[in-house]
Amino acid sequence: MKIVVIGGTGLIGSKVIANLTAQGHEAVPASPNTGVDTLTGEGLADVLTGASTVIDVSNSPSFEDEAVLNFFETSTGNLLAAEEKAGVGHHVALSIVGVERPPERGYFRAKVAQEALIEKSPIPYSIVHATQFFEFTGAIADEATKDGTVRIAPVFYQPMAGDDVAEQVARVATASPLNGRVEVAGPDRYRMDEFFREALAIRNDPREVIADPDAHYFGAPVEEHSLVPLGDATLGKVHYNTWPGRLQAPK
Repeated sequence: MKIVVIGGTGLIGSKVIANLTAQGHEAVPASPNTGVDTLTGEGLADVLTGASTVIDVSNSPSFEDEAVLNFFETSTGNLLAAEEKAGVGHHVALSIVGVERPPERGYFRAKVAQEALIEKSPIPYSIVHATQFFEFTGAIADEATKDGTVRIAPVFYQPMAGDDVAEQVARVATASPLNGRVEVAGPDRYRMDEFFREALAIRNDPREVIADPDAHYFGAPVEEHSLVPLGDATLGKVHYNTWPGRLQAPK
């Protein structure tokens, strides 16, 4: 079947495209790079013609609170309207484990707003809540670095490989709509500071990782279970200590 992947040229989107193509589906990447802009609606009608399913793994170019909210509300609204006109039968969106729980973050509020629009739409839907990606390890460490040390709250952390995320998104997209959510996570649960201490050591990163209960995660406090599934979750297959990207320099 024809499946359009919004954000299909990005980190997860390109992996979803490869996964679906390997299954024999017509997987079409859609992004500004391919002439499709969900913020303006440009190219949506053409790319959605004949599509049975749409997967949205797009992301805001800015994480500033107002900008990210505007991105997800505008792009999702335009996308859902175009899907309804095109007769799309399944809308799949990638979101974040814990997005609906306090403490609140601007980015999380924007994702909650996106999910609310999806739920109100007449289009059958599935929402995949994923934990943090291995690929973001360097960026998270950088954001948490102060005066040369990485200050991380010792909360639970269960990251997963981008390939596993893509596999689960593709699996959900090729099944019947859930009209609900599914949670996916990595196969191993850590204390967050322990994970980063080990991950940076593997990369020969000399920064010291300090367990700091008051440390924030991208500007907001984080609680014991904020970043991990609270109930049943589908677990990925790739462990960090065997993930090929673990040896790369932090990004």
